[in-house]
Parts: sequence; C-alpha cells; structure tokens
Amino acid sequence: SEVHLHRVGRTGRAGKMGRAFTLYTDKEAFKLKSLGEQIGMHIENENLPAKIVLNKTVPRPAMITLQINGGKKQKIRPGDILGALTGDADLHGAGLQGSDVGKIKITATSSYVAIKREAIKQALSKLQTGKIKGRTFKVRSL
Repeated sequence: SEVHLHRVGRTGRAGKMGRAFTLYTDKEAFKLKSLGEQIGMHIENENLPAKIVLNKTVPRPAMITLQINGGKKQKIRPGDILGALTGDADLHGAGLQGSDVGKIKITATSSYVAIKREAIKQALSKLQTGKIKGRTFKVRSL
C-alpha cells in the first residue's frame, strides 16, 4: 500500500488538483478497504461501464499526426512544412489544400503536423520524397 500511495500521491502535485483511479478485482477489494483505513479516508467504489458501452467502436479522428525528423535545430519553421505540403504540382504530385493541414508544432529535433485522414497518403508522399529547406527528412505517421 505504501508504493500505491506514493504513486497516487504524484497526481495533482505542486498544489494542483488531480484525480487518481485504481482498478481492482473483487478479490482485491480488501486491499482498498485497508488502504482507506490507513489514510483515514473513505475510498469511493464505482463500477465500470457496461460491456455494451466498452465494446462500442471508437470514432476515428479526422486528422492523423505526422512526425518529421527535423526541427528548430535544422531551422525548420511551420511555413516551410506548409509550403512543402501545399506547393505546386511537381514530380511528387499536386500539393494539398491548406484546409487539409492542421496544427504544426516544431520542437528542437522533430516537427509534428496534423493532416486530414483523406489526404494522409498524399502528404506522406510529398514529405518523404520532396524536400523541406532543400533537405529530405524521415517522416512517419503516429
């Protein structure tokens, strides 16, 4: 119970609120009761949703994130990525529409760009075979 308390205690650190959830089986219920007595709190029990809810198909997101192995250290900016994706037709096909491209985030060594699901193959092709700032970079979907 000490290890569990330590891990749960890391939720909502530095004066911030947080919630911790502990999943357990009926065989482990005594441990939770003992833990509650140890800390002097009543731990609320709540059942998981019904299987019909858990088995529902999760809707697919409208966009997929691509990771480019280049970032601020390679002097890449969001406009460079947008230009590589939406640029005029070339050997790698016509450019994407600006509306097919979502948020672009640049970190020190990687860049991330959200692409509409319908345009993902075209975006991958443009980025894998094309150039950003005159260089080719490895690209993968997350």
